Amino acid sequence: MNTQRSIHDDPRAYAKAVMRAAELGDLDAQTTLGQLLLDGTGIARDPALALTWFRIAARQGHAMAGNMVGRCLENGWGCEIDLTGAAQHYRQAADLGLDWGLYNYGQLLTRGRGVAPDMSAAYALFQQAAAMGHAKSMNLLGRFHHEGVVVERNEEQAQHWYLLAAEGGDFRGQYNHAAVLAEQGRYDDACLWLGRALETATPGFLEAAGPVLLASKNEQIREMGERYRRVVG
Repeated sequence: MNTQRSIHDDPRAYAKAVMRAAELGDLDAQTTLGQLLLDGTGIARDPALALTWFRIAARQGHAMAGNMVGRCLENGWGCEIDLTGAAQHYRQAADLGLDWGLYNYGQLLTRGRGVAPDMSAAYALFQQAAAMGHAKSMNLLGRFHHEGVVVERNEEQAQHWYLLAAEGGDFRGQYNHAAVLAEQGRYDDACLWLGRALETATPGFLEAAGPVLLASKNEQIREMGERYRRVVG
């Protein structure tokens, strides 16, 4: 897809350009149009129409479009929730080598949502995605090693993956890496990473993490907990 305008320059003009390319059969444009419709960026928000465009591109083998069909089915965006269908689309995207497909299918496998639980298969999928630089998968590998699920408990490996996830920009990885640093008494460094996590974390995560930080024996960590609390009100 090659549109003339940037979404930041003029969202409406960008959306129109993407729509023209989508209508001409450009798979990337069809997928992008679906995302614009899902978010309501430069165009009226319409999750059902977004799903339609994702399906059009997915039927022609576009991996990200297939992954987004899975997201819509999992979350009920423009449709009824269908976890079995979501798992099928995530698996197809994973089979096409998409890191997000590997991650999302792995997530369903860990929880047994729409598919039988299989922690070993999930771990293998997260490994594949992590090898592609997928930060959220790196964080989950850290959890597997930290908790001793599928693999033997290995704090060194857990710390390794948490650091890579943190450096890759995953807020959960940043939080977990900060927890490791705090345990080591490196409170300045821990607060640095907690601050980075604060920039992109979801409200739900901040709401859950805030009380944990506020219960710390260290004043700096408690101050970070107060910052988390203020963000979610």
